[in-house]
Amino acid sequence: MARFAPNSKPRFEAAAVLSKSARPCTGNKSPNDSLAGKLHDATPEEAELCRGAATRGGGGARAAIVLVRLCAAAIGAGRGRRWRATTGSGGGRGGAAGGDATSESESGVGERGHELRCCSCQEMSLGSCPAAAGDATAEELLEQARGLVPPALAAARAAAGFGGRWKAIAARLERVPPCLSDLSSHPCFSKNSLCRELLQSVAATLAEAAELGARCHEPPKAGKLQMQSDLDALAGKLDLNLRDCSLLVKTGVLSDATVPAAPAETASAAGAQTDVRELLARLQIGHAEAKHRAVDGLLDALREDEKSVLSALGRGNVAALVQLLTATAPKVREKAATVLCLLAESGSCEGLLMSEGALPPLIRLAESGSLVGREKAVITLQRLSMSPDIARAIVGHSGVRALIDMCQTGDSITQSAAAGALKNISAVPEVRQALAEEGVVRVMINLFDSGVVLGSKEYAAECLQNLTSSNDSLRRAVVSEGGLRSLLAYLDGPLPQESPVAALRNLVTAVSPDSLVSLCVLSRLVHVLRDGSVGAQQAAAATICKISSSMDMKRLVGEHGCIPLLVRLLEAKSNGAREAAAQAVASLMVCDPNARDIKKDEKSVPNLVQLLDPSPQNTAKKYAISCLLELSASKRCKKLMISHGAIGYLKKLSEKDVAGAKKLLEKLDRGRLRSLFSRK
Repeated sequence: MARFAPNSKPRFEAAAVLSKSARPCTGNKSPNDSLAGKLHDATPEEAELCRGAATRGGGGARAAIVLVRLCAAAIGAGRGRRWRATTGSGGGRGGAAGGDATSESESGVGERGHELRCCSCQEMSLGSCPAAAGDATAEELLEQARGLVPPALAAARAAAGFGGRWKAIAARLERVPPCLSDLSSHPCFSKNSLCRELLQSVAATLAEAAELGARCHEPPKAGKLQMQSDLDALAGKLDLNLRDCSLLVKTGVLSDATVPAAPAETASAAGAQTDVRELLARLQIGHAEAKHRAVDGLLDALREDEKSVLSALGRGNVAALVQLLTATAPKVREKAATVLCLLAESGSCEGLLMSEGALPPLIRLAESGSLVGREKAVITLQRLSMSPDIARAIVGHSGVRALIDMCQTGDSITQSAAAGALKNISAVPEVRQALAEEGVVRVMINLFDSGVVLGSKEYAAECLQNLTSSNDSLRRAVVSEGGLRSLLAYLDGPLPQESPVAALRNLVTAVSPDSLVSLCVLSRLVHVLRDGSVGAQQAAAATICKISSSMDMKRLVGEHGCIPLLVRLLEAKSNGAREAAAQAVASLMVCDPNARDIKKDEKSVPNLVQLLDPSPQNTAKKYAISCLLELSASKRCKKLMISHGAIGYLKKLSEKDVAGAKKLLEKLDRGRLRSLFSRK
């Protein structure tokens, strides 16, 4: 096996440049501390090879690799993370030895090069080993990185084969010195741990570039495809270093973050004390593992002091989090989704999330992410969908299908959040038809029948309430799908809530009176009036008004015992509930049996008189006047009205020209005069 390519002069020049570039890191260090002076770290054979590379011109390619290894060791081995290119068990590395020695040396070089790529550069990537940044100052690391640029550039220009790739790599290497100058010119350059970590990463990448360039002049130890892959990886690392350097200067974090990096062993414990701005910067800088740890720290910071994180949050930070939703590692996607979920729940970041394009990756994560990722994505969509504009955007990005799938296949938390999101979307009138076309009606009805948790059923009821509020075709669709029966079955529960009763109120007009009777709707309304929440009772009273269009239905309502419950509802604290009850009573009084029942109820007249309050907030007074006019034919009822202060209320209402107030006042005044004369 030949040792060198025929034209080896460039390799010797590269080795000489590498040796000359090994100058002291700072002005107060002696030449013996330069990279060339660190040859005591090498074996005797390697030291001799390196010293002879620039003077005798021998073993140039191998000498370049050895010097690169020593440069890298000087940068990153302070914590025991030495380059794994250590000396083997035997010699055989001396300069221009025989064929066997050459083979052993070249084999050792190949192994060291492989470990240099696969281990060292990864370990020294930004943020992957922050403790190592404490072994040297930022100024020392800067000088070492600058010293590695000339040999790396010379090796790239002198490399044989893959000319296009090496030309692109050389162009990237030429951009490194200006970036380093921009970074070092910042007044807080020496105080920031991010700078030291970035410089370590840059130095490792430059060392790899020089090593790969030297390997391109030796007999290949691997195929062309492997070398192409190595060169593409190197180009990617250079792009990442250049981008990170630019971002680090632009983010403004250098002025704020002066907290030294925590050791890797205590990173999780120290996360809460890490500067928030530095954590946010780490979301944008470095490789995936560094960003993974930054997300962990940000989660801790959000849980401990949400306000400080929100105050420091910027557009670039949100954009970085959104990008992490598409990361390769599922854990990174999950944690990024968790952070975005917390931000969405804070209620102050909807605009940033939308402007940075969070919806499409959130929808994709809800469709095909892990269990945790889907859960957090759906909860975030639920929170964001409270905004009508965002609800429309979710429909526009085809997010309804993902939410429907979660309602059918998700666990209890995901199912409830998906139903909540669909409920929010259904509140927007113009998208209701689109929801129906996606099959949301059938899905909501299924939730009534087989929903895992009560919350998802409540959301399903609200969704059906919204869908049927103003669309006759959707009302008929719900009834035809069996939605009315499912609603009635749900109302049999111990504490009926407003939304299913409101949905029932919307549907009763799409069903014949005979069907309402056969479905036992009236008995369910009695149950709601007796045991439901105030909102449910108000909706039940409104439902009674809707179904009491005929005398037969009015009579049936009275026979089912609704009158006393409606009279009691006149005492409710809610103005809406009082108004609905007064309207229902006024409607039912047209039927004589119902009027007799109301007259017999001891609370009916006092409760109705209280609804004569002339305040603007009282919207039930017109129905109260109507009821009292019907009752004024009874002497007993008139006496009760007068004794409870109806005349005072009616005088004020007459002055405001409220319909029926003057007529009722006249009736009560005549009755009072007759009573006065009869006493005399």
